[in-house]
Amino acid sequence: MSTITAAITAVGGYVPDFVLSNKVLETMVDTNDEWITSRTGIKERRILKDANKGTSYLGIQAAKDLLEKSNTNPEDIDMVIMATATPDMPVAATGVYVATQIGAVNAFSFDLVAACSSFLFGMSTAARYIESGKYKKVLLIGADKMSSIIDYEDRTTCIIFGDGAGAVLFEPNTEGYGVQDEYLRTDAVGRPHLKIEAGGSLLPASAETVANKQHYVFQDGKTVFKFAVSNMADVCERVMKRNNLTGDDVNWLVPHQANKRIIDAAAKRMNLPEDKVMMNIHRYGNTTSGTLPLCLWDYEKQLKKGDKLVLSAFGGGFTWGAIYVTWAYDSK
Repeated sequence: MSTITAAITAVGGYVPDFVLSNKVLETMVDTNDEWITSRTGIKERRILKDANKGTSYLGIQAAKDLLEKSNTNPEDIDMVIMATATPDMPVAATGVYVATQIGAVNAFSFDLVAACSSFLFGMSTAARYIESGKYKKVLLIGADKMSSIIDYEDRTTCIIFGDGAGAVLFEPNTEGYGVQDEYLRTDAVGRPHLKIEAGGSLLPASAETVANKQHYVFQDGKTVFKFAVSNMADVCERVMKRNNLTGDDVNWLVPHQANKRIIDAAAKRMNLPEDKVMMNIHRYGNTTSGTLPLCLWDYEKQLKKGDKLVLSAFGGGFTWGAIYVTWAYDSK
């Protein structure tokens, strides 16, 4: 009996129309285009301006794009995994709503939360369900409306984040393509350095927490940057060594789009030239759970069957890791 691997067979994506450029941010906070670009690589980000639309809207649009492009019947989907740090609301899982709205009536769904590593961890989860042999189509969506939790008077965070969503479909493969290896890590040393203080069971919402702006993202940028630079590079290198890969063997690095300097450090450790690194941070900023699938969406037409990809992310908690994938199809 052939070994079943979990292969990506389709990709979809969505970003809102509204563009928040560095030039516009200059009118909102004490910053400038040169400072933002030189330190992050970001030129603009997309914002979902409609207050009546949440993360589910982004995810639904990305999923619909995938379904239409791949001619997939949503009723054939067995599972929908929603990777997000900004669910529509507490308790009622956003993925459940998304699955219903796209017509995935035979799927069960749940949310997966691991900050900026949510989609990467979701890949591992989706792969295990496919490899079990019981599930044939698993839809993994990475989506975040980061603008809903950002203080646009805080220049340390408002310059970084944007809104967007991407989706991938996992299916069984018996040719050896798909997820090959992974190395995923977590460490609570990062808990104080990247967080939203209020709104959870530890510090429920109150008039005081709202007044103190404790429902917005807080980030100790220097500490997060230090951990991210070393750890993202380390896991990429580890996965390569475990699979006897060199920089010549890897076709693409698919890095979390948090900071261009972090991405450059990982590529340097892997001995990869810039033209082997997927990069769209300049257009979208950090869309958190959306960055990895949006990279695949943007670069899909350049991918060839058999290409070796290393996907890597780093997020709050801290959470981080790398996954080695061989691409399963030639894009049309």
